[in-house]
Amino acid sequence: MPITLDVLPHRTFAAVLFDMDGTLVDSTPAVVRCWARWADEHHVPVAALAHTHGRPAAEIVADVLPAEQVPTALARIIALELADTDGIVPLPGALDALRATAPAAIVTSCTRDLALARIAAAGLPVPAVLVTADDVRAGKPDPEPFLLAADRLGVDPGRCLVVEDAPAGLAAGRAAGATTLAVAGTQDLAGLVADAHAPDLSHVHFVRSPTGIRVEPARR
Repeated sequence: MPITLDVLPHRTFAAVLFDMDGTLVDSTPAVVRCWARWADEHHVPVAALAHTHGRPAAEIVADVLPAEQVPTALARIIALELADTDGIVPLPGALDALRATAPAAIVTSCTRDLALARIAAAGLPVPAVLVTADDVRAGKPDPEPFLLAADRLGVDPGRCLVVEDAPAGLAAGRAAGATTLAVAGTQDLAGLVADAHAPDLSHVHFVRSPTGIRVEPARR
């Protein structure tokens, strides 16, 4: 799918709400390692974990294991991921995007401890607002995480831009009433339903003005 940012330069946003993994941070190798080890330990076919990117670990574990095994199994995947930040790096354009849109929010399906570990490993600043799985009752694709982020920033969610790389996150953004921008962090852009598309944030230029944040194609 080509870059489709043409709808965005005509809009001004009150805030930008970023997903983390696959949008700002490349944690895919660590995620794959941890979940593969976890699946082997818990005798879960790796195929059962397909299409789970962007969802909270608690929901994934509950989907594939009996209820009585969930607490211990959830604690195990949390421990594995916290211990493995090798190779976690910022994705292209991530640092510039966070700086240009501050105060912004990161809205992630992982726990707060894991989010902070990955943000630190990638060398990115902690944003003004960080919404994690610890803060909400329902994770993406439910709109609650993005609604909470907008509330903490003191803005109307309808005036927010949600930047995501996963179907669950984009669905959550739409349900929150936000405009959505898809990036190709872990998915093919052609399979992502969003108002605008870009390969990564290096293709996007954010401009803060007295009336809000404008989004333009980056000069390359």
